[in-house]
Amino acid sequence: MNFAVRVVNQQNNRMLNMCDAELVGRTLKQSDLEVKISKIYYGDRVVDEKEAESLLRNSSIINMAGRKTIDLSIKIGVGTAKGVKEIEGVPFLIVFKF
Repeated sequence: MNFAVRVVNQQNNRMLNMCDAELVGRTLKQSDLEVKISKIYYGDRVVDEKEAESLLRNSSIINMAGRKTIDLSIKIGVGTAKGVKEIEGVPFLIVFKF
């Protein structure tokens, strides 16, 4: 399982943008909402599940997209299913750990 990630360290916080690797480049539309899952935002590099888990555990702000990504975050206790929203069938979740 591969995940696309981008890590930004700012003001003593690590922000992680992570999605299922196959979603990079897609544009999702729902009503007047359009979400671009861009390489610039999510796809700095591709990591395996072990590294993805470590990044999820060690980041304080996490923007996630994709079923595999969110399933992993819920499995390790970083995210919860009740915060998940879907756009065009693709789940999204944002987590703040402070």
